[in-house]
Amino acid sequence: MITIIEPGVYDMTAEEYHADEAVPGGSLSSSGARRLLPPGCPALYRWEQDHPQPAKRVFDFGHAAHKLVLGDGPEIDVLDFDNYQTKAAQQARDEARHMGVVPLLRHEYQQVLEMAAVIRRHPLASALLAPESGQPEISMFAQDPATGMWVRSRPDWMPHRTGSRTLIPDYKSTNDASNEAFTKSIQSFGYYQQAPWYIDIAVALDLASEDAEFLFIAQEKTPPYLVNVIGLDADWLRKGRARNRAALELYAECSQTGRWPGYGDEPNYVSQPVWADIRDTEEYL
Repeated sequence: MITIIEPGVYDMTAEEYHADEAVPGGSLSSSGARRLLPPGCPALYRWEQDHPQPAKRVFDFGHAAHKLVLGDGPEIDVLDFDNYQTKAAQQARDEARHMGVVPLLRHEYQQVLEMAAVIRRHPLASALLAPESGQPEISMFAQDPATGMWVRSRPDWMPHRTGSRTLIPDYKSTNDASNEAFTKSIQSFGYYQQAPWYIDIAVALDLASEDAEFLFIAQEKTPPYLVNVIGLDADWLRKGRARNRAALELYAECSQTGRWPGYGDEPNYVSQPVWADIRDTEEYL
């Protein structure tokens, strides 16, 4: 097993990266930073780190799409079944996962093949993910200057450093890639924290220019598998960095004290959501 004591790019599998055993004492990822802050909390983060979750079907499709679009990731085992209702299908699925490969039903595999083909036909998405322009799934480790804590990221695609502005793409399969719907996903899943997290680590390792930009390649999972390349404005990135800073400070405190608090030991008083307040005020007051 690799032991990381210096910032840099390391060759490791996705499993090794997510196990987070390479850095003595551990490191913080973007998803971990988001889990530490509301609506999550340190106790949830610590539990999930100590109790890795087994593979779930909900993630199989995304892993397979990444494999065919990016050319990297676990192998795919195409199962000759229409569904998982039979014991034979369930056994084949479980055996595939035990072997470390992604099980897909035959119609699901055809679906991700068609999605990958659409990506290759999209002028901007295909250029961002051109094989000669960079490499997929590299593991990057750095130290936060303010706290000294280790941070890590594993971008879907890291372009080679050139003299021009660095464009870091991130592939997301989604139900709705429209601007309106994906904006909600960015807010709900904290993707506006992921963007500056990845940019800042890449810049710290001299892998990207100071003006680097993070672009989401959102693709719908149903025909015609529409693609939308989406960037974030400066204000959203500023807020994402502020949340990342708060998460790092909290992570440092919890790591040093060994205390990973939950939602608090005293009552939490909450206010009615704005939309509900307006509704009730208009209708009843």
